Amino acid sequence: MSETSRVWIRVKIAAMADGPPPGRSPWAGAALGLVVVVVMSAGLVPLRDDLGRASPALLFVLAVVGAGLVGGVRASVLTAVVAAAAFNLVFIPPYWTLKVTAGEDWVALGVFLAVALVVGLLMTAEVERRRTAEERQADLARLYEQLRASAAERDRLLEDANRAQVLERVDEERSALLRSVSHDLRTPLATIRAVASDLRDGVVYDDAVRTELLATVCDEAERLDRIVANLLSMSRIEAGAFQPERQAVDLDELVTDRVRRMKDLFRRIRVQMELPRNLPLVDGDYSQLDQVFTNLLENAARHAPPGSFVRISGRSRGGDVEVRVSDEGIGVPDWERTKVFEPFRRGEGSGSSGVGLAICKAVVEAHGGRISVERTAGGGATFVVALPARAANP
Repeated sequence: MSETSRVWIRVKIAAMADGPPPGRSPWAGAALGLVVVVVMSAGLVPLRDDLGRASPALLFVLAVVGAGLVGGVRASVLTAVVAAAAFNLVFIPPYWTLKVTAGEDWVALGVFLAVALVVGLLMTAEVERRRTAEERQADLARLYEQLRASAAERDRLLEDANRAQVLERVDEERSALLRSVSHDLRTPLATIRAVASDLRDGVVYDDAVRTELLATVCDEAERLDRIVANLLSMSRIEAGAFQPERQAVDLDELVTDRVRRMKDLFRRIRVQMELPRNLPLVDGDYSQLDQVFTNLLENAARHAPPGSFVRISGRSRGGDVEVRVSDEGIGVPDWERTKVFEPFRRGEGSGSSGVGLAICKAVVEAHGGRISVERTAGGGATFVVALPARAANP
């Protein structure tokens, strides 16, 4: 038994000793007992010679029990004493006196008083026990409701905390997006504005310089287009509206076309392609996969040192078509390999928006494939894209 239970029982016993619980009056119980004893005595006087002593004794015991139920222990004891006196006066000769002449009458009177007291006290104790049990059950019910209310309040606080955490994360991503956009958009815009201002002001350039400036403007415009496309794709991914429109795609043709269109990006590095002509087709969205390899090639060109190689290879492996894009840059640390695909996460020395690799991961996984990064032999990073091969038509 716990210390709390012992304290609770001691408090209850002390309360019973001090008096009946609220709502129970010892005076009302005693009055009821006295009235019942008097009425029974008056009613049984004409019949006492025929009844004997057992019947009135039992009836007086009932009066004691009733007084105890109404008024508690004190009323029960008082009624038992009064009932013993009435039993002596009315049913033990000589009648109407407290004198007892026969030894057996003393025994009968003593037994009656003992039985009346014991039965009254036991009944009162049982009633108290049941009442205490009901009160304790009510207390437990109230405690349970309080616990439920506390649990509901705790859940509400946790929900508010989670909502606040989500809002804080959204604010952080919004801030990261604004920083990325402000940086990534201003750089090509500044170049375009500088060239356009010179041409507008009539600065004279020879044909070679003019051609180079126009090529720079085209390169920066294409860079802006890629940045805007990545940001729009990222917003569609977060909104859950990035579903591929599948068709048969030849990755050899797609990657070769991407390299050709991005040749100006590889002016300072060399590209080595090892894509077999017999690569299986994949079932995918051409524009989305085009965006994947655009981002991977731009990422490789950005991190590859001048004069180094960017290698693109492909093979069929276990029902998948695997394409690898390798550079000879600083590589990706082991602890960063899973985090590099998170939105708005920039690599060391990177000037990108930090959404390109996140888009690659979302697109590849939407096609049922997988993307990972490995260490390039000799230094650098190798991004591996594996896409399910298209099932051959019968």
